[in-house]
Amino acid sequence: MAMSMKEKASNSHSNTEWPAALKTEFARESERPNGCVGSELLSETDKMRVWTIRLEPGERIGFHRHVLNYFWTAVTPCRGRQHLMDGTTVEYSYFAGETRHETYGPGEFKVHDLENLGDQEMIFMTVESIEGSANKPLPVPDTVRLQAA
Repeated sequence: MAMSMKEKASNSHSNTEWPAALKTEFARESERPNGCVGSELLSETDKMRVWTIRLEPGERIGFHRHVLNYFWTAVTPCRGRQHLMDGTTVEYSYFAGETRHETYGPGEFKVHDLENLGDQEMIFMTVESIEGSANKPLPVPDTVRLQAA
């Protein structure tokens, strides 16, 4: 059974005002949508993109935009904080192997960030489906693509 974030209970959910720097970063993302849904793009075909996110304790990946259907898997057990595009802040705990699926209709998207609140490295794999998604993939810079040794 494919579960989404809608079925996941948060550890905390708040609607407190974000710091000015976070608001500025969020506004910048809305002007120039960031399609980098991970730290590194490991593989890309005309059908899919495979990403990894690796965050050390206290490290954060900035605001990014999901427009394609995708799923993610937590590789390590971890705890994280997200600032969501509706202005709320949520915290979640993830177990190794936890997987969630998200889908978007035409013009739909989600913008959020992710911060590692734990004391160990946080590792996620994300697979975006280009084929079968209602939206076209956002461009990503070559600097996020895995470089051959």
